[in-house]
Amino acid sequence: MTKTIYNKFDKAKIAALPRVLFEGRIVVVLTERDADKAVHYLLSQPILGIDTETRPSFKKGETHQVALLQVSSYDVCFLFRLNQLGMSPSVKRLLEDKQVPKIGLSLRDDLLSLHKLGDFNAGYFIDLQDHVREIGVEDLSLQKLYANFFAQKISKREQLTNWEADILQDKQKRYAATDAWSCIMLYEELMRLEQTGDYELIKVDNDETSTAA
Repeated sequence: MTKTIYNKFDKAKIAALPRVLFEGRIVVVLTERDADKAVHYLLSQPILGIDTETRPSFKKGETHQVALLQVSSYDVCFLFRLNQLGMSPSVKRLLEDKQVPKIGLSLRDDLLSLHKLGDFNAGYFIDLQDHVREIGVEDLSLQKLYANFFAQKISKREQLTNWEADILQDKQKRYAATDAWSCIMLYEELMRLEQTGDYELIKVDNDETSTAA
């Protein structure tokens, strides 16, 4: 069955879509010992999804360093609490790995934030934004991309919560894991569509997506 996708997706339609959540296991990583075990597992996987979270700033001139690195396989997501771990040896090994593809969105920003914690040579990363452009999709946010390709909603409700809190809430954990895991889902669907050509791209005028900004 041919999949219909749009060059631009109307944000107003997202609210009515069913919500998608990562349903796998979530592991919070607080120590270098746990980080070493997590990285050992992750680097044994065929593909990973990756994202970061930073405590939001509500005052002019206020900035924070990246607090969380979430890295997911198909069914397990590890949440590295970088505000406690920093650029640990295991985290650096993960980021410098050149064998396992790590899929993310707007990776340039994530890598810049991570570099502020310590030096590393970025390994094998693939940015979804580069691939969606290849098939004519212009909306580049994770929420719009997932709605476009899967007709499901990724809630962004937890995005502006405190990622440096002593204990992360379950909603924060699930949000962070979903963002990382969904990058795998999007990448594999993009690869399938590129290989099969089994899609129809509908081009929408700017006027029709005026609510999608």
